[in-house]
Amino acid sequence: MAKEKTAFLCGECGYQSAKWLGQCPSCKEWNTLEEVTLSAPVKSTAAVIQGEQAVRLKDVSMEDTARWTTGYGELDRVLGAGVVEGSVVLAGGEPGIGKSTLFLQVADSLAKSGKRVLYVSGEESLRQIRLRAQRLGVNSDLKLLSETEVNSCIARIRENAPDFVVVDSIQTMYSSRLGPAAGSVSQIKECAAQLTREAKTSGTAIFIIGHVTKEGAIAGPRVVEHMVDTVLYFEGERQGTFRILRAVKNRFGSTNEIGVFDMRDDGMHEVENPSGMLLGERAKDASGSCVYPAIEGTRPVLLEIQALVSATSFQMPRRMAAGLDFGRMALMVAVLEKRMGLKLYNQDVYLNVAGGMRLVQPAADLAMAASIVSSFRDAPISDAVAMGEVGLTGEVRAVGQIEKRLIESSKMGFNKAVIPKSNLAGLKVPKGIEVFGVRHVFDALDILIKPNK
Repeated sequence: MAKEKTAFLCGECGYQSAKWLGQCPSCKEWNTLEEVTLSAPVKSTAAVIQGEQAVRLKDVSMEDTARWTTGYGELDRVLGAGVVEGSVVLAGGEPGIGKSTLFLQVADSLAKSGKRVLYVSGEESLRQIRLRAQRLGVNSDLKLLSETEVNSCIARIRENAPDFVVVDSIQTMYSSRLGPAAGSVSQIKECAAQLTREAKTSGTAIFIIGHVTKEGAIAGPRVVEHMVDTVLYFEGERQGTFRILRAVKNRFGSTNEIGVFDMRDDGMHEVENPSGMLLGERAKDASGSCVYPAIEGTRPVLLEIQALVSATSFQMPRRMAAGLDFGRMALMVAVLEKRMGLKLYNQDVYLNVAGGMRLVQPAADLAMAASIVSSFRDAPISDAVAMGEVGLTGEVRAVGQIEKRLIESSKMGFNKAVIPKSNLAGLKVPKGIEVFGVRHVFDALDILIKPNK
């Protein structure tokens, strides 16, 4: 009997080595190489043509792919108007953030609409799922399966022929054909590939729930995200109630779209008006607070950027940013010191986006700068919104989708907006809001910040 060939795979990046190494040469991580069994190539004396045949581009059918409404408008928005038949969706997030809760509720909603649904759990027993279902009020005729072997799961999928499958989670699944235990790079890659293949051939839509690493990325090889059609990430503080579902990849809709949910004792509840929710507890006439109209995917959302500037008691002043890029904050502090003469070198500066949202948009620079100056001067900002990218010379640069931002601001009751002057050309100003175009951050702050009495 021929000896099985083995190799060593890195659990972080998938690098393959013929011998064990303490440090991976590719990602430089330590003690990540695991031994795996390599499948022997099939010997053949003649070439055999298998698989699909090539077709001409004009012969490809243009019929619309069927979409299913999940019953949750926020999730449908993120997916691009619903679940596509035969699609594979990978959803990741921190433990306890609500992944299993949301998709059990979605499975229940689909089952009540007449769809055949199979919920596969490798983490919980059937009794545990039933107890959670009772807490969430799930009482539909969906089917449950507690299984971790991927080939057995696929056999049950073919036996029940469901329209919709939830797999919780991919890190608990394993293939008996591979040597390593569940959760290894080779196992995750193989299980994801088999589930994706089954979805494409059978037309069953599959949701795969995944764990994340301490860096926030889905655990396992990056190639899994390339296999699937859609990748979703849950964001939000575990101690808080609000959850943000963000699409970072979507072959059937807009990327970077978000859905907002409220996590309660009886499950996830949709938040149809995120701007109103995020600004609901905003303190009026408080210094260090500026509203920024962000664009998340196709949706405008008003966010409150808060700043706290106070004299430092340390040799080096502290700088902290929650929900904002630390580099952009440091840049704004430097611009305000150099171009406006503010003495911030002996001040602690803290920035925060209220509601647990995260911003990486340069268009938030002007609101960030306004909140810092407002807190430093202890002068509140007038009832206005601000948007614009701030350059190193203090100039305010143009931003995109300005009309959407202004319409949302007007709907939420704001009567003043400070925008880059270059955005005024051809701009249709919504009713009820006065727009001020500025070229320099100094001019914007004169309009935004109320003078001290």
